[in-house]
Parts: sequence; structure tokens; C-alpha cells
Amino acid sequence: MNNVQVPEAKVKVKKKRRTKQKIHWKENLAAYLFLAPALVILSIFLIIPTLRTIFYAFTDFFLLRPDEITFIGLDNFVRLFQDELFFRSLMNTLRFVVYIIPIQLGAALGLALLLNKQRKGNLFFKVAIFSPVVVSLAVVSVLWINLLNPNSGLINSFLSIFGIPAQPFLTSPNQALFAIVAVSAWQGAGFQMLIFLAGLQNIPRDVYEAAYIEGITKWKRFFYITLPLLRPTSIFIFTTTLIAAFGLLVQPMIMTQGGPLNSTITVMFYMYRTGFTDRHVGYASAMALMYGLIVGLVTFVQRQLVKEEV
Repeated sequence: MNNVQVPEAKVKVKKKRRTKQKIHWKENLAAYLFLAPALVILSIFLIIPTLRTIFYAFTDFFLLRPDEITFIGLDNFVRLFQDELFFRSLMNTLRFVVYIIPIQLGAALGLALLLNKQRKGNLFFKVAIFSPVVVSLAVVSVLWINLLNPNSGLINSFLSIFGIPAQPFLTSPNQALFAIVAVSAWQGAGFQMLIFLAGLQNIPRDVYEAAYIEGITKWKRFFYITLPLLRPTSIFIFTTTLIAAFGLLVQPMIMTQGGPLNSTITVMFYMYRTGFTDRHVGYASAMALMYGLIVGLVTFVQRQLVKEEV
């Protein structure tokens, strides 16, 4: 009897395993079918272009000669390290990142603090502040070109009321980058404001009430309650703003064309101009690969510095 029962038990166990495997396989198949459209789009617009960029970075691919691609090894990278304009564009990009983050995040947090209180007209101001976010960057750039016009711009007309002479703004190597920073902060602060506002509204009111009863001043409440409890929100906003700032392209392309005297040329714009205007796709791909590594390294360091302690 024992000799008969043991094989039967093994058969039952095997049948149960096969049934579980079939169910597991069917569940996986259903999951992959749902993921298939996203995976196809991701492959077409991200994975395949990334792999092709890595390949072209080691070639002399010229856009007008697509059939004459020659492998040249590290020549593009050697040329890149000798390219003064690339380092100039990299420094301009880093300067933009350093300027835009405190200005845009500070403005967004200040606006969120103002709108966090129950006041009449808050909805109007929220919509008004957020509206530039949904407007195309190209439209925003053209709008500010006219506003910053040194001869007939509204900004200089306003400054003249206070006796301030007309400023060159976009035509000055010393002012052009700051003008782009101001325009970018104006356009993007509304998005960060809404996120900060959501974070502020998630802070329990009881904490503020207890602090008020204890006689803690507003500034201490801000530094010891608001800022610490906003830390997760601030980290998210800081990370997304940092990555977006490294991708600066549209504003210098439309507003200054990288000038005057290359004072506003960024890596993204230099890369675009090299690949699509000058048609040196191989060199532009090497530039993209190097820049991607730099941004990845900066992002990694930033994540390590602000990582929350468990």
C-alpha cells in the first residue's frame, strides 16, 4: 500500500505545481499584454534612440551622407575635450542651474505660503500663476522678446517711470542669461507652487495650533515645523527642477540664438545646432553621451546628499 500511495502523492504534487505554473504564466501573459503598448512606445522613443546615439558617438556620421558611416573610435570624444565652445556651453548651463533653482523654488514656496491661507480670490490667483505653465515655451519666449525689447518693450517703459535708462537685456552678454533665468522662473514657478501647496495642506493643523498656544513665533513655526514637514515635497521638487534645468533649450534658441557672444549658449542648444544645423550627427551624439553621463552623475550625487534617513 505504501508503495502505491507514494507515487500517487508525487503525481498530485506535480499536478498542483503544473496548475500553479499555468495560472502564473497566464497572469504574467496578461500583465505583459497590458504593458506591451507602453513598452513599444518606450522602445521606439527611448531605448532604440539611446542605443543608436551610443553607436553614432563612435562614428563620423554626417547627416547628408547616411550611407558613409565610418567607425572612428574615440576621435569625437578627443575633439570634444578640445572644444572650447562645449565647455563654454557647459558653464552657461551650470550657471543657469545654480541661478534658477533658488529663484524658482523660492518664488514657488513664497506663493504657496501666500495662497495657503483662506482668502477671497485665491482660486483666481492660482489659475493666473499656473497659466504660464500650460503655455508653450516658444510662445512664452516670443512674448518676452517683445516685453524685453530695448527700444519699445513694456519693461523698459516701466523702468523709465523711475528714471532708469533703457536696459539692453537680451542683447547684452552680461544680462542675457539673467533675463532667460527670470523668464524661465516666471514660466515654471506655478507648477512647483501647486506641489508646495499640496504639501502645505497635508501638514496637520494641530501642530500649528499647539505651537501657537506655546507662543512660538511665525518665523520659528516656519523653520521648525513647515520646512521639516515639507522635506519630502521639497526633495521631489528640487530633483525635477534640477533635471529640467539641465535640459534648457527653447528659451536660448528663440530669444538669443545662443548669443550675444555665446553668453547664453547651452549644451542642449549646442548639441541641437551641431546635429541638425551643421549635420554632424556623430559629434553631436558624442556630446549627448558625455552630457548624459554628467547629468547622471550630478543627479546621483544630489540624491545621495538629500536622501532621507530611515
